[in-house]
Amino acid sequence: MSQAPLFHISFYKFVPLPDPDGVIDLLRELVAPLTGSVLVAHEGISGALAATAELLDTFEHAMHHDPRLHGWFSDMPFKRSACTTRPFWKVRVHRKDEIVALGVDGVTGVVPERAAGNHLSPQDFRELINQDDVVLLDNRNHFEYRLGRFKRAIDPGVGNFRDFPAYLREQAPQWKAEGKRVAMYCTGGIRCEKTSAWMQRDLGLDVYQLDGGIVNFLHTLPDAEHDWDGECFVFDNRVALDARLQETDTTAHEVYDESPDEAWRLERAQRLDSVNPKPRRPGKPERS
Repeated sequence: MSQAPLFHISFYKFVPLPDPDGVIDLLRELVAPLTGSVLVAHEGISGALAATAELLDTFEHAMHHDPRLHGWFSDMPFKRSACTTRPFWKVRVHRKDEIVALGVDGVTGVVPERAAGNHLSPQDFRELINQDDVVLLDNRNHFEYRLGRFKRAIDPGVGNFRDFPAYLREQAPQWKAEGKRVAMYCTGGIRCEKTSAWMQRDLGLDVYQLDGGIVNFLHTLPDAEHDWDGECFVFDNRVALDARLQETDTTAHEVYDESPDEAWRLERAQRLDSVNPKPRRPGKPERS
């Protein structure tokens, strides 16, 4: 008997949680049939999970409607894509100080006054990034940019998200002097969500972010290749997706270089690869 196909979902919501430990207890119950990970902090939740469509439907319904969650996640969107490789092998729910660590004291993703107009749909983002007064900024690590990016995008050249604020502080004066607006994107939107309000308030930048990130752009626009070049890195065993959100045959060995910033990532990927090896493309030598 053939197994039911697997799907991957990703999700996040910045919302003040008065009792993160209570949310963790409930989430551990809800994710028991799934694989993946969920992060929980006072500022909200972020997760990536995989299972059959039926099991994911049940989980998503619970997150939207379970009365024990008090409506905190009733409008939380889920991004879903089909899997060839099994993305995860176990499931974990972690307590964190932040669901995404920017490294700037006092900055939280919970910003009630966040301007809705600064969240752009894929079509509106496409129109914006082709205007001359716009800096198109990749809010990801260098190895992610190297694998795939929006055309004309700037690479901050950072090895860790915590290095991003220093880059912004250095560049902001010039961008403001030139009257530039900043169009920013990341994989699923969470890193932009964490930084955009801080960039507006503390750096005085005019910032616009791609709602739902790269994944939403590729899902929404059938001709995404017009703006997107390469593959989109994902933080699981699939490694990378193409512009149609199909898993590619790129391996972790082909993603990372040998710099100190990336060596530990490759080592971790190799441990996962030993459990579920992904076949190499013919003619591609293994990294020595």
